Amino acid sequence: MDRPHEFLAEQRVLRLATVSDDGSPHVVPVWYMYRDGAVYVGTNTRTAKAKNVARTGRAAFCVDEGIRSPLYGVMARGRARLITKDIGGLARDILLRYFDTMEDESAAELYRDTDCIIEIMPESITEWS
Repeated sequence: MDRPHEFLAEQRVLRLATVSDDGSPHVVPVWYMYRDGAVYVGTNTRTAKAKNVARTGRAAFCVDEGIRSPLYGVMARGRARLITKDIGGLARDILLRYFDTMEDESAAELYRDTDCIIEIMPESITEWS
């Protein structure tokens, strides 16, 4: 595995960018999981990010670290879609990156509120250091 993929698999916060219906950018920090070349974000269909992805089928993201040397970051853009069926396993896998157990009250609440997963298939990946 090369550096951008390893980096995406180990980091914890991703800035997700979508395009609002008025054409303005919508950028939010999200928890995520990187698996098999795709990014997965659990969310709810009521959110702006989910509505934007459903409408455009596109998304971009940035993950970076460091405010002093060494600096490193990865950004990508690509096709995106909402997964709305059989999301329980993916939603659980994403949350278990951040919680020790699904018995945690916050994990359980987030899991109950997740009714879709945003899947992003990067078409181009850029890295910098």
